[in-house]
Amino acid sequence: MIDSAQNPRFKQLLKLKQKKQRLEEGLFLVEGEHLVEEAIASGYCELLIANAAVPYWNQDTLILSPVLLKQLSELESSKLIFALCRIPKEQKPGKRVLLLDGIQDPGNLGTLIRSAAAFDFDTIVYENTVDVYSQKVIRSSQGALFKLSLISMELSAFINAHKDYQYYGTSVNQGLDVRDIVPKNPKIAIVLGNEGQGVREDILKLVNQVITIPMAKAESLNVGVAGSIIMYHFSLF
Repeated sequence: MIDSAQNPRFKQLLKLKQKKQRLEEGLFLVEGEHLVEEAIASGYCELLIANAAVPYWNQDTLILSPVLLKQLSELESSKLIFALCRIPKEQKPGKRVLLLDGIQDPGNLGTLIRSAAAFDFDTIVYENTVDVYSQKVIRSSQGALFKLSLISMELSAFINAHKDYQYYGTSVNQGLDVRDIVPKNPKIAIVLGNEGQGVREDILKLVNQVITIPMAKAESLNVGVAGSIIMYHFSLF
């Protein structure tokens, strides 16, 4: 059992709370039994971290004292168990893609990831967006990120490199009513924008169609809600 905060292995794990360290090492932590089980089932887990061996994991377990596990935790109440996971180096886009332009709220991003998995959007491409491997995003997604391809790259570069998709940009005050959209192309990509600014104009110029959600008594919707509604619509076809 490791019980010293000066232990090099523990110090390395503690640094993974920082985005920079996660990206440099290509590793991230997930916390809590449900998310750990999702990580194991999806093949992401490389190492289990707990205060005792876990029956459903027959590979390496790093045993830490409860005090050190508390230091790793970002939750006030949690079963202190973690999975150390590796960020996939290369992921390929599937048939239905969500492009995210500057999403900043971890809760919104987690909601969009969860809805993407629910409505059969198998890929998320993101630019200038909150870190998808932060604990807040992972918890908000309820582990759905393990079921998707997550690609960090410039949206314009993706669009220009993948002309075989039908691209739908989104706007609060312009565009075709999403309810009137009947997709002909099985390869679909939806672009959602920043909470305050929406999709950048230079990205909207690259899409095939701008769409909107008509609203009766509200000016706008939370991007997580709006994106979920749009993905549900496309899941019907």
